[in-house]
Amino acid sequence: MDIEVVRNATLFAGLDDEATSALLKFMKPRSLRRGTALFHEGDSGDELYIVSTGKLKVGRESVDGRESLLSVVGPGEIIGELALFDPGPRSSTVTAVSQTELLSLRHEDLTTWLKDRPQAAMNLLKALALRLRRTNETVGDLVFSDVPGRVAKALIDLKERFGKPAPDGVLVPHDLTQEELAQLVGASRETVNKALADFAARGWIRLEARSVVILDLERLQHRAH
Repeated sequence: MDIEVVRNATLFAGLDDEATSALLKFMKPRSLRRGTALFHEGDSGDELYIVSTGKLKVGRESVDGRESLLSVVGPGEIIGELALFDPGPRSSTVTAVSQTELLSLRHEDLTTWLKDRPQAAMNLLKALALRLRRTNETVGDLVFSDVPGRVAKALIDLKERFGKPAPDGVLVPHDLTQEELAQLVGASRETVNKALADFAARGWIRLEARSVVILDLERLQHRAH
């Protein structure tokens, strides 16, 4: 296993070689193909996961069958850590949106490992605080921002986490379908597609298959506020 994969995760940032090596002994690799669920809402679970490569979507389903996409997670991010503090059924469904490699860690093993490593415990609290902050921002956006503003903000967030330099801008390989992107911003597919088409017509972005090239980041940032 690559020790740097673990060190790149927020939870384990700044660990020395001894602490990281001790943790790696508990971890097991796991692979998911696109469209494969890691776990479903309501499942019992006693493991958390670190994403090594690829992306996963985190969603919930309403009583009438509609899906809401809460977030997209990628390399270095953690899934399933809430059950460490609040054991119970999974609160969301997590599905791979691309070929994904993960490292799994049982909560019992993590708890044992954390007892002698207070800095790692603080890192875990920071990771949870970041997740809560993102949730609060999402709720605020749904209340105060229009759909084009939410689309612009989502593209910028995806760019900051997954963006790669391109000859004419920044390539954002989000790996989401149009429907999934619409779920992420809490709007209809038609409304989101209209916003994306408008951004493209203005020369701010270029649409590609499951990706976007941001051509004018400044204008997109202005529209996000």
